Amino acid sequence: MSLYHRPETLNDALSLLQGAEMRVAAGCTDLFPATQARALTGPVVDITNIAGLRGISDADGGYRIGAATTWSDVIKADLPPAFDMLKEAAREVGSVQIQNAGTVAGNLCNASPAADGVPCLLALDATVELASTSGHRMLALSDFITGPRQTALAPDEMVVALHVPQSACSGVSRFRKLGARKYLVISIAMVAARLGVVDGKIETAAIAVGSCSAVAQRLTALGTTLVGQKATPDMLDEVTVARVSAALSPIDDIRADAAYRAEAATELVKRALEDLLQTEALV
Repeated sequence: MSLYHRPETLNDALSLLQGAEMRVAAGCTDLFPATQARALTGPVVDITNIAGLRGISDADGGYRIGAATTWSDVIKADLPPAFDMLKEAAREVGSVQIQNAGTVAGNLCNASPAADGVPCLLALDATVELASTSGHRMLALSDFITGPRQTALAPDEMVVALHVPQSACSGVSRFRKLGARKYLVISIAMVAARLGVVDGKIETAAIAVGSCSAVAQRLTALGTTLVGQKATPDMLDEVTVARVSAALSPIDDIRADAAYRAEAATELVKRALEDLLQTEALV
């Protein structure tokens, strides 16, 4: 049996996944390093030749991000300010060469606790569209990533798209990341924040933190606390280490200990929100 397949249709790709265990490949920027070998082992299904899997399009007032959409595609896309955090994260994903090859869906399927795209997509209420020969199903991103390097993908399924609803496309957003250096670094902590303001008060507050727990987490309770607050610097007093760390289980590793991560995440949330309060486009 051939070890490399490059189907031209989604149906052909899904049919291949029904056979022996296949490895779905797109940009391979995570896949190759994980093998620690010069070539991918086992049968590979390359999805980069399938029409409709690459690009960002309008969908019922929201947006559809195809599974083969690259980080460079995200950076270049004409998207509302709510997506600025995703564009900022895209610029932090390795070098330009990596951004040109690496895909948004691959970043999710790799399921690293430090995946740059995950906090942003959590704050955008993203859902993941999965497909197999049995049909399509939708999962909230928080249900799709189940643990470090673990997802809810069945062996015969592949991610075909991410969907951001219209309700999450308003407001402005910011991405903040802390690492040992500015570029090409695995983060110690990262934060994505999206705010919507009506008549001077916070109407929407979506905040998510990555690299501080086994999987990135949406700070739902903190967001609820901020809703209804006046959009002034005084609201930052609500952002405390206790509130931020309550939704996290900060990890100890070679980059930082749990206590430092909790403090760092709290400071990043404050800085992201402070930036947004100064944004003229905050509406």
